[in-house]
Amino acid sequence: MMRNATRCVGRTGRLCGLLGSLVDPRTYLHVARLLHYYAYSHVRERRDLQIGARSRLAPNVSLRNASRIQIGHDCHVGDHCYLWAGDSSGTITVGDFVSLGPGVFVTASNYQYTGNGKFRDQPRIERNITIGNDVWLGARAIITAGVTIGNGCIVGAGAVVTKDIEAGSVAAGVPARVIGYRDKKTTKKNL
Repeated sequence: MMRNATRCVGRTGRLCGLLGSLVDPRTYLHVARLLHYYAYSHVRERRDLQIGARSRLAPNVSLRNASRIQIGHDCHVGDHCYLWAGDSSGTITVGDFVSLGPGVFVTASNYQYTGNGKFRDQPRIERNITIGNDVWLGARAIITAGVTIGNGCIVGAGAVVTKDIEAGSVAAGVPARVIGYRDKKTTKKNL
C-alpha cells in the first residue's frame, strides 16, 4: 500500500512539474530568446549573403557579417555550421561544389594577445578566408583567419586549419597537415 502511494506522489509530482513549466513565464521568455537568436544569426544575415544557384544551407547555420560572405553554386553547408566574417574587413569566399559537414566553423576574425589586460580588450585580427572549388570540409573542422584552401582539397573531421593548404591535398589533424593527395599518382613518399 505504501509503495502505491509513493508512485501516485511521483506521478503527481511530474504532472505538477509539467503544469508548472507551462505557466512559468521564463519558459516563454526562453522561446522568445531562441527566436531572436535565430532571427539575427540566420534570417537577417541570409538577406545579405551572396549565394550561388543550387546552394543549400541547413536551417540552423549561424552567419555573422554575411555581407562579407560569398558562397558559390552547388554548395552544401551542413547542420550547425558557423560562417563568421570579420566585423570590419575579413571576408569568407567559398567556391563552387563545396560541402561543409556538420559543425564546421569558419571565422575570419581572431583576438591577438599582447600580454597585457583582458583578452576581450585585445586587438582583433581580421584576415580573408578563401575556400576553393570542389572542397570537402569534414564534420567539425575549424578554419581560422587568413587561410586559403586550394581547389579539390579534403579536410578531415575535427581538423584545425591554421595555414594554407595546397590544391588537391588531403589534410587532417590539429593543427591540420597534409597527409596525402587526391591524385592517385601522388604518394605519401612525395610529401
